[in-house]
Amino acid sequence: MNVVKIKEWREMETDELQRRLDEAYQELLNLRFRAATKQLEDTSRIRIVRRDIARIKTVLRERQLASVEGGRP
Repeated sequence: MNVVKIKEWREMETDELQRRLDEAYQELLNLRFRAATKQLEDTSRIRIVRRDIARIKTVLRERQLASVEGGRP
């Protein structure tokens, strides 16, 4: 389990963040499926992945707002 700090997320390129977001959504889907079929041993992983998704989306949104703010006169 690799824990990524918010500083590390902010240092990544936008394309890399988007790829990581897609991977996190896929992992969350797999974890939910395994939980539903009673095959998931580490249920805390669902919470970790959900928080990672939120962190990535936050960084992407910050960048989006920064680009909008930068374009204003």
